[in-house]
Amino acid sequence: MLRYTLMRLGIFVGCLVVVWGLVYSGLAPRGLGDSNGMWIILLALVISAPISFVVLRKERDRASVRIVQKVDRVKANLEANRSQEDDAVDEAARAQGQASSQAS
Repeated sequence: MLRYTLMRLGIFVGCLVVVWGLVYSGLAPRGLGDSNGMWIILLALVISAPISFVVLRKERDRASVRIVQKVDRVKANLEANRSQEDDAVDEAARAQGQASSQAS
């Protein structure tokens, strides 16, 4: 997941540098007043998103498989813990039932 995040950040930074160069060279429009920095960041985000979507498809699929495996492992551990608790409760109930029948 970290690899995908860093790759996505790299694409954004690359787009940011290109957009900054285009804006300051006059090939792309400047923002209004003091909003030029925000304009450059938003334009870089809009450009980098579809590039990341296409270029990082395989890496995103690998990351999602790892996440699904981790979630499945956590679910299996949780289910194992539940069954251990159920077994302990059943055993305690049996022991209590035997103790009460012996006392009678």
